Amino acid sequence: MKRGLVHIYTGTGKGKTTAAVGLGARALGQGFKVVYAHFMKRPELYGYHEIDSLKALGATIMGFTDGHPHFNKEVTPEMLKKQVADALVYLSGYLQSSPPDLLIMDEIVICVRDGFLDEAELINFIDAKPAGMELVLTGRGVTPGLIERANYVSEINKVKHPFDEGIPSRKGIEF
Repeated sequence: MKRGLVHIYTGTGKGKTTAAVGLGARALGQGFKVVYAHFMKRPELYGYHEIDSLKALGATIMGFTDGHPHFNKEVTPEMLKKQVADALVYLSGYLQSSPPDLLIMDEIVICVRDGFLDEAELINFIDAKPAGMELVLTGRGVTPGLIERANYVSEINKVKHPFDEGIPSRKGIEF
């Protein structure tokens, strides 16, 4: 690709990560190099089998945080800010030495929304990305500045969800 574009999947509904993973699978099917970098997730505890699927298809998987302080009491806001800052430094270097065709930064928008990353820092990262690399950002609470930098913005909103009816998450569907 001559010009890589920026995608954002945001909103209150189920499907943001699923959309990003689907795009990753499509890109892998075309022979693209794909990196899936996750934030706020703890696959060692919860599974997140979509990560396993991408890995099986040939994606490089990178995890950078130990979860969100609301869900992991061992994580402090200061610790998370450092983990996210370190992740951007690492990814910036990685993109200089071995840029993928597609980089997915799953839940990075939450890092901005919850104050663990300044919007300006993520915008600087976006502006410095390799010109031919496609970039996907996911998470609730996208900011106006990120929307302005994106080429695609898809808002996935919950209209109805089984959880509201007391139906628990189901293997293979919600996790």
